[in-house]
Amino acid sequence: MTATDLARSVVTALVEAGVTEVVVAPGSRNAPLSFAAYDAAAAGLLRLHTRIDERTAGFLALGLTKNGNRAAVVCTSGTAVANLHPAVLEAAHAGLPLVVVTGDRPARLRGTNANQTTDQVGVFGPLVATQDAASVDLSSLAPVHVNVALDEPLLPDGAWEPDVTPGPPPVRAEPAVVVTLEAGPRTVVVAGDDAGPRARQLAESGGWPLLAEPSSGSRTGDNAIRTYRLLLDGDLGERIERVVVCGHPTLSRPVSRLLARDDVQVVDTPSRGAWTERPFPVDERLPVVPHAAGADDPSWLAEWHDADASVSRQLDRLLAAEPDVTPHEVAGAVARALPAGGLLVVGASSPIRDLDLMVPRYEVGARRKVIANRGLAGIDGTISTAIGAALARPGTTRAFALMGDVTFVHDANGLVIGPGEPVPDLTIVVVNDDGGSIFTMLEQGAPAYDDRFEKLFGTPHGVDLAALCAATRTPHWRVGSLAELEQALASPNGGIEVVEVVVRRDNRRDLDARIRALRPGP
Repeated sequence: MTATDLARSVVTALVEAGVTEVVVAPGSRNAPLSFAAYDAAAAGLLRLHTRIDERTAGFLALGLTKNGNRAAVVCTSGTAVANLHPAVLEAAHAGLPLVVVTGDRPARLRGTNANQTTDQVGVFGPLVATQDAASVDLSSLAPVHVNVALDEPLLPDGAWEPDVTPGPPPVRAEPAVVVTLEAGPRTVVVAGDDAGPRARQLAESGGWPLLAEPSSGSRTGDNAIRTYRLLLDGDLGERIERVVVCGHPTLSRPVSRLLARDDVQVVDTPSRGAWTERPFPVDERLPVVPHAAGADDPSWLAEWHDADASVSRQLDRLLAAEPDVTPHEVAGAVARALPAGGLLVVGASSPIRDLDLMVPRYEVGARRKVIANRGLAGIDGTISTAIGAALARPGTTRAFALMGDVTFVHDANGLVIGPGEPVPDLTIVVVNDDGGSIFTMLEQGAPAYDDRFEKLFGTPHGVDLAALCAATRTPHWRVGSLAELEQALASPNGGIEVVEVVVRRDNRRDLDARIRALRPGP
């Protein structure tokens, strides 16, 4: 089989498996795949994107996948493949069906020092299924690697008019069982990333507090507790007797301490991802998220509501009294600006934790979608993920991304988008404190390490974000107050734009300590 025929058969398999988005990074060895993808796009079978940076391409495909589309990323051989690894690992740990198609040298060159030749078979490790290009099977709901050995000639002898029937993407089937959870113990529902609305439904059916992370997909309704991570270290947290875990909780050390307690019964429900084993003791595993047998003692939820209202008021007063705009207020402004039907992509480190304290109690059914890369919780590819997620949700009323300056600089290549490429309407809000503020709040930020902290963890970079944006002709606004930020968020200009908010880092550890010290009161 010629390289052209093999490439066309692979693209045919992608379309038949429900792939509707293909991201191509340029290269010679993957040229047959690129030509075939181009012809399939010209036939209206898929949408084609090109990126010059494979890491950016991988996370763009990941973002497209996060909103329900099935996407594939295509690259050439050699180090190009290695640059896809961060996105592939994130997809594997988040349980996303990303498809990776890599061009490879022919079998006769393997094991030699031929140019751009390495061992690409199984390069992503045991978490990713490697497929043979001659018999592609994309029915898996996990990442799939199709390694395609292509021999010369690498150019087609004419255009391809594919005769392919697009297939639907595979659907994750859930067990057709109903599980009921009895009332009794003082219970809370912990909803981590991708928990979905069933966590909210469980909390409401049992009358239990809902401790939901922003990207859980369940932080709506009356049972959601805004300041739960502050309350867990107080009297209410100490009185918890049972926890039902949904999704992938990763944000909060108070939640981790709760799940590790010997006196708390932990009930686990299924979550996506490469590994199903939890990092905490589990007393009972259920095949689905259950329903409660009936509403529990209403005073338990009422106590949480009262405490949450008290601590929320104190938190808002504390932040308002600060002389400069705080990262928490930036997160709160973005959360309030997110309309019904809107999309918010949140970066790792501090921004998602700040957002966790500031998200209002959104109403049920308003279709606000909050996305974060919490599979491995890295800062890699956040701009590209956000662009992909926004492109994959064309009906969104407004799309935001919230991230720190290090995260933004780390994926600045995500703004390198060629002419004619699909571009979403996306407002990227960058909280700029010139370095890594997350570490000031961890053990490394203790005064004992002040002499080496900036060099090793604070890592100030001094990058002029306006100039960086200008290099890619990306509109940029720098604001210095909450009022200016709110005005910028209310006035989108279309396309991708960046709003930079300068905040302090030197007081972050003290601010965090004062927030953690808040307790319910009058």
